[in-house]
Amino acid sequence: MDRRQFLAAVAASSAAAASPFAMAQDWPANPVRWVVPYPPGGGTDVLARTVAESMRKTLNQTIVVDNRPGASTNIGGQLVASAKPDGYTIMSADNAILAFNEHLFSKLPFSPDKDFTYVGGISRFPMALVVNPAFEAKDFKEFLAYAKANPGKLNYASPGNGSPHHLAMELFKNRTGTSLTHIPYKGAAPALADVMGGQVPCMFLDLASGLPVIQSGKVRALAIGTAKRVPNLPNVPTLAELGLKDSEVYAFQGILGPKGLPPAIVQRLNADLQKAFKDPDVVKRMADFGMEALPGTPEQFHQLARTEAKRWGEVIKTAGVKLD
Repeated sequence: MDRRQFLAAVAASSAAAASPFAMAQDWPANPVRWVVPYPPGGGTDVLARTVAESMRKTLNQTIVVDNRPGASTNIGGQLVASAKPDGYTIMSADNAILAFNEHLFSKLPFSPDKDFTYVGGISRFPMALVVNPAFEAKDFKEFLAYAKANPGKLNYASPGNGSPHHLAMELFKNRTGTSLTHIPYKGAAPALADVMGGQVPCMFLDLASGLPVIQSGKVRALAIGTAKRVPNLPNVPTLAELGLKDSEVYAFQGILGPKGLPPAIVQRLNADLQKAFKDPDVVKRMADFGMEALPGTPEQFHQLARTEAKRWGEVIKTAGVKLD
């Protein structure tokens, strides 16, 4: 073998070793970073840590949760979109990155459809229309009648502009022809505190943060925004039951990686995610939060995200909501 042939052989060997297939065979040889685009302690963070711990056992590798909050989850999204597609950086992604932000911002540093690899869905957070217990409307029918009789005079709280809770009420207004006044807060906790305290009469509340206060009677749930009633609140009717068609409202989330993640790594991550859904600790945590698991393929998760992006894009456009 002459020098030229030798160098060609070395180059071919190096290329094969660096190929996605070779990388996938050796993966994971190092700890995996799981980016959570929210502060520690919230429902998304707690669920990510619970699922990550379960997947750690099957991957036989450490998973480090890295909280990167800010800019309506765009900071975390940009970090992952620009990461090396080697399987060592993944993230929790919810409605914001997957369905809302492309309509809320005039320009994003990434495309949710083209700049990520979809790994799989994790969960869906049912949302409930709740009121302060002292509010005069005792059920959904009375609430709707009150809203229609008092256009613009009924205030509602949300964790902030463009949040799932805010947009859920915008969808409600659109479907019912009502006019309510939005009172945005900086986070779910202060919004919920004022609804419990009676300063604001109502809001849409995700069960991940609101189930305990509903069950304790500190707020009263009038309707659930999922297709079926939730086991934790069997006596609360769905919006569909109450006559509001095409009015499902929920927060959902799953796992994304950078664009170009090798298929073998995606398959491995998805397979271990499916196993996590059977882990008793994960099952219990989801039940405690009133969450619904979202098992399925990467393709199913991607399709769900695109369907939701189209649906909520129409709501956002009609409501005229913008974050820049």
